[in-house]
Amino acid sequence: MNIAIGADSAGRPLLEVIAAHLATRPHLKVSDLSQSGYYADLSLALAQTIIDGQNERGILICGTGIGVAISANKVPGIRAALTHDTYSAERAAKSNNAQIITMGARVIGPELAKRIVDKWLESDFDPNGASAENVEAINRLDRVK
Repeated sequence: MNIAIGADSAGRPLLEVIAAHLATRPHLKVSDLSQSGYYADLSLALAQTIIDGQNERGILICGTGIGVAISANKVPGIRAALTHDTYSAERAAKSNNAQIITMGARVIGPELAKRIVDKWLESDFDPNGASAENVEAINRLDRVK
């Protein structure tokens, strides 16, 4: 699986922990897209790699996780979920087919962040499951003019 990661300056220390954690997984190809500047630009750059098919999933980190979540969700076709616990990470994947999770480096610690990433990566969306129609309804919002 190809996964993109990125952080602003506030999220960089936690991103380094997550990058090292992901590096222990040989089945993952991780690309760090971190850049200086606005987190909206970072979110767009990472989300675009998912839209273009270069990456299947992404992780964005800023101080709270809120700014990158809001920014990523502005990109048509992207579902980004703010996750600060393992249950929300699991449901982000299973119930909402979130391609991106976001976290706040000033909100959670490194060990919890690693568990959140693990739970999200091991959780898959069932396109025939109970949440499929809800996700399709979310997708229709991208087509509203």
